Amino acid sequence: MKVSDFDYELPKELIAKFPVEPRDSARLMVLHRDSGKLEHRIFRDIVEYLKEGDVLVLNDTKVIPARLFGRLETGGKVELLLVRQPLPNLWEVMAKPARKLKEGKRIIFDEELEGIVKGYAGEGRRLVEFKVKGNKDFMEKLEKVGHIPLPPYIEREERPEDREKYQTVFAQKPGAVAAPTAGLHFTEELLEKLRDKGVIIKTVTLHVGPGTFKPVKVENVEEHQMDYETYNVPEETAKEVNRAKDEGRRVIAVGTTVVRTLESAADESGRVKSGEGSTNLFIYPGYRFKVIDALITNFHLPRSTLLMLVSAFAGRERILNAYREAVKEGYRFYSYGDAMLIL
Repeated sequence: MKVSDFDYELPKELIAKFPVEPRDSARLMVLHRDSGKLEHRIFRDIVEYLKEGDVLVLNDTKVIPARLFGRLETGGKVELLLVRQPLPNLWEVMAKPARKLKEGKRIIFDEELEGIVKGYAGEGRRLVEFKVKGNKDFMEKLEKVGHIPLPPYIEREERPEDREKYQTVFAQKPGAVAAPTAGLHFTEELLEKLRDKGVIIKTVTLHVGPGTFKPVKVENVEEHQMDYETYNVPEETAKEVNRAKDEGRRVIAVGTTVVRTLESAADESGRVKSGEGSTNLFIYPGYRFKVIDALITNFHLPRSTLLMLVSAFAGRERILNAYREAVKEGYRFYSYGDAMLIL
């Protein structure tokens, strides 16, 4: 299977730079897997497609202001993107320019915060230990000096409102460097309507890393390696999902991160196990889904692992046909764009 099999033409003007307001007024394309039928709706209409007893699973990760700008003690500007935290105050970071960040180098962010390069963590990555004067909490300091890491294709600087807009209304657990974007369309009112209808809403946590934007550089899809991301499935979520599967009710994933979490936490029979774990599960056509029955997702980049995942779920030709229709109808693409419901 070639990466080029997952390419499509997208006019640049369809890449959303800003979210719609209110959140649930985004457009919604509904794709029926059995027939290939497409419907054009508004996101809040999703209430019509979900029914009593459905289990809707959200990713409650919270985006941290993971982008930091500093200067080397010896001179020169530095940009860091926090990736993961192996130890307290020690972070693996993506660094620009990485060549300047040799072991022992000191980075100054302001009069209170500094970082010391402790080692290498792969191409373009470093291990940096952060120190805040007076032994203050690093995460509290990060909230003040860090920037929201908007995806590179948005091609604009962060604005104050992005702190709220690039965050789901149900975000709880800090740790992501990218938003689980399918969840951005939900409002508190819409979630309440779903609950009133009898939809069971549960959460998992997967801290989205920069690997979500990692380009596939190999020609053969099967040779690509995903980055590891940590996840947690609460006991109550596992019980509810397993109960739904036993009773023939639907499990609906909000976003590819929820798909990868549930599928990673399931055994071969489809029983979901609670607890923490890490996954580099790469889902592409040919994968046999064990847990999810429907998927809410955004429109993804050409040749991306996310496009391959939705193609595995709905069929490559069906997805590419839906994307051609979305382009023709002027849908908005990517993180701040419109949504798709695959039934």
